[in-house]
Amino acid sequence: MNKEYPDIPNFTAGFADSPDYSIDKGVLLQCYAELKHEYGSENIQEILNIIDDSISSGIEQLKNISPDEKLKQKEPDVLDKIKKLRPEGPRKMVDSIPQDKYKSKLAGALNGRFAGCTLGAPVEFWSIDKMKRLARENGIDYPPRDYWAYVPDPYQKRYRVSKREEYTKNKLNLVPVDDDITYTILGLLIAEDYGLDFSIKDVGVGWLKYLPYAETAEKIALRNLKDGVAPSESGKKDNPFCEWIGAYIRSDPWGYLAPGNPEKAAEMAYKDAFISHRRQGIYGEMFFSAVIAASFVVDNAVEAIEIGLTEIPEECALAREIKWALDLAPEINNYRTARDAVEERFKGMNPVHTINNACLTVWGLTIGERDFTDVIGQTVAMGLDNDCTAATAGSIAGALIGIEKLPDYWYNNFNDTVLTYLKGKEKFSIEDLVDRFYKQSTLIN
Repeated sequence: MNKEYPDIPNFTAGFADSPDYSIDKGVLLQCYAELKHEYGSENIQEILNIIDDSISSGIEQLKNISPDEKLKQKEPDVLDKIKKLRPEGPRKMVDSIPQDKYKSKLAGALNGRFAGCTLGAPVEFWSIDKMKRLARENGIDYPPRDYWAYVPDPYQKRYRVSKREEYTKNKLNLVPVDDDITYTILGLLIAEDYGLDFSIKDVGVGWLKYLPYAETAEKIALRNLKDGVAPSESGKKDNPFCEWIGAYIRSDPWGYLAPGNPEKAAEMAYKDAFISHRRQGIYGEMFFSAVIAASFVVDNAVEAIEIGLTEIPEECALAREIKWALDLAPEINNYRTARDAVEERFKGMNPVHTINNACLTVWGLTIGERDFTDVIGQTVAMGLDNDCTAATAGSIAGALIGIEKLPDYWYNNFNDTVLTYLKGKEKFSIEDLVDRFYKQSTLIN
């Protein structure tokens, strides 16, 4: 915007894609302000100031509304209370796993996570139709069964590090950077620094030590920590994103560190999630950590998912919707039916929410079963936060089948190297990560 124009936000992004030509009120606000400025009208900024004050007042009123107390009792944020509301579950499935089996499954999980994330990253939040058009331009199938050959804006950087073209088949020569991948490795660093019995406070210290920047709920939490807010409060203060997907994408390290021990995985996930999330946000990380832990032991994703449900409150919203997704799974046979079902059930839900994306992740696993390529291809094709959902689905599928059954074209070009944006920890060997996770895991502690 020209510096002479009123200093108001840019609300016009996405307007051209509106299917019914409706105009968002924010867009109208900006357009009328610009129009009246061009007409030489006066008092524009005064009116905008009044609107801004009104919005600020409305935000404060919304923040101060009390939640429903009966629902709150079913969805606690305190770990002891969460445990009391869980259904019966195995808690700990095995005392140990053979080292070779563990490392095979962990290598499958890590590379599966990296592959799903890398496939989804260039098309994150794209509509299904837009992804289909890209597939036609690439001359490939949809859902994709390999990495994209070409993506738009090839030189634009993601997370200030990796160019978009570096996520494509012809340019891929390591695991390019992504928050889903960065948080997985951050979890390992926290375990190495503080042990598996780390505290919420330790997570906060780890974030300040390693995490230079973040988005949505994590951005709020990191800002709060830098401002001196206690880690026990950093996820609650001024955080409307506390049920979004940001905690659920941090599930994996805890499952890797507690193979066959879903209760321990969920406990570690809880302490990590609490730094930035509440309620469904916390349960999402606990649930998927338990699913991943179970995937080192069981033979199919549905069994692992059912075990994951035993580590979160039985009557919470996430548990209810995961059960719905499992019940509907026999009717969900491809990406289109999956997306349609989510759109119908969760109208108006933010595309970055934990619940809708968790359901898509479940269906990616039930559609693809033990076919890794089908799992991540279908999951990416469903859309929404599809680098996150495909990363999680790929992690679970990879743990189930092990590295030997993971098609090697998904990871050959990683060249044993993964990038992050962590401070002073920008590059890792994948083989070394496997060894380091093993060293910290409950198998030898």
